[in-house]
Amino acid sequence: MSEPQRAAPSAGRRQGPVMPSSASVVRVVQGMLPSVVTTVVAVLLALVVGAVLIIFTDTEALHAIGRGDIGYVFQRVWDSYRALVSGAVGGGSQIATTLEYAAPLICAGLGVTLAFRAGLFNIGAQGQLIAGSALCAFVGFHWHIPGVAHIVVALIAAIVGGALWGAIAGVLKARTGAHEVITTMMLNYVAKYGLWFLLTKSAWIRPGQTNPTSPRVDDNALFPTVLGFHSGVILALVVAIGVWWLLERTTWGFEMRAVGANPEASRTAGMSIARVTTIVLTLSGLLAGLGGAMQILGQDNDLTQGTGGSIGFDAITVALLGRATPLGTVFAGILWGGLQTGSAAMQAAASTPAELTEVIQALIVMFVAAPALVREIVRLRIISKEQTLATKGWGG
Repeated sequence: MSEPQRAAPSAGRRQGPVMPSSASVVRVVQGMLPSVVTTVVAVLLALVVGAVLIIFTDTEALHAIGRGDIGYVFQRVWDSYRALVSGAVGGGSQIATTLEYAAPLICAGLGVTLAFRAGLFNIGAQGQLIAGSALCAFVGFHWHIPGVAHIVVALIAAIVGGALWGAIAGVLKARTGAHEVITTMMLNYVAKYGLWFLLTKSAWIRPGQTNPTSPRVDDNALFPTVLGFHSGVILALVVAIGVWWLLERTTWGFEMRAVGANPEASRTAGMSIARVTTIVLTLSGLLAGLGGAMQILGQDNDLTQGTGGSIGFDAITVALLGRATPLGTVFAGILWGGLQTGSAAMQAAASTPAELTEVIQALIVMFVAAPALVREIVRLRIISKEQTLATKGWGG
């Protein structure tokens, strides 16, 4: 019996899920190892530089160096970093605060990550997050819907607002070739000042309030608390799994990664670059808009001129730190949330300026973005396998 004939009887059988072999798992781990090592070393190097700043901005520490009291110097650094860690993960309430701060960063960061993987640089997460926040809050305080349906409708409004804001940049890129960096940057300003304009209108201002503040979102539209933190945190983690599945297990995800890796080859293979671009930026905006819902339904509960803060811009940093992977973005978002929540405790307990955490954040990103610099500093051979952003990009 020929080989095709022997194979025929099994052709119609239902195939079960293909489990990855141990060899493939090892290859995946080996492929991730350089990025993981780079990130860990980057964090450690940033902490070392931060320690130097702590010492040279503290008068008592400088005097201790002069009299040779090195123990006091190390104690000063230890107290600062211990307060930072304690403020971020020192107890149940601290962990809950860190996770709640991380939730919008994760969602918006996943949007930026998705664009990176398709070879697009979406720096409009801030505007998309504001657009999602505005629609989400409007539904939350203007539509009085009973029960859990109010949360669902508010979430839908948030993702629609963010998706529409991202789609504008996607259509402009696909139809006219307008660069997404320029369009998304300008749309950030449109969203910001558009929100300021809305907060001057009676339908958006809290009754009896002269300041530009919207009414508070109805209580039944807020995320319920689970395990001490709002349930939006769990939703953010579920969304991260969904983004991973989209990128790694679907045809759409393959097209996105292919276009990001080599647009010309993808076009030759019959893929529509315009369609992929529009879909990716729309989904990217959708995720950023969901981040706005995390902020409104989980923390702020109303709109002000400061809605969104710098979350959309921080999301770009989170995506870069996460090496444009869903899992990495989740960990980077939690790290960023921990640094933000821990900075206040560090300032209160150790009298260390909270701005130091911003310096540490900037240093982490700088070292992550320059693996060659990390390799030269610590002389680690494993990092030599890591490619820089300039040579490889994020589409691979």
